[in-house]
Amino acid sequence: MAKTLELQFGTEFGKTARLSLDNPKEPIDEEVVKLAMEQIIAADVFTTASGKFVAAKGVRVIERNVTDYELV
Repeated sequence: MAKTLELQFGTEFGKTARLSLDNPKEPIDEEVVKLAMEQIIAADVFTTASGKFVAAKGVRVIERNVTDYELV
């Protein structure tokens, strides 16, 4: 089961941009994640088609199960 931590940011044009991180350390410390997101915004290093990151909107852990089947 693969897990991804998805950071959701509000952009300067009112859209949502996402950053995904593989294999997050659990349990997720919400305060640490919020502080990290604020630092990412302050560093101003990411620009998307919908503008720069301006606000931390949300965070979630996504679990993905993949089952491969062999076709004969």
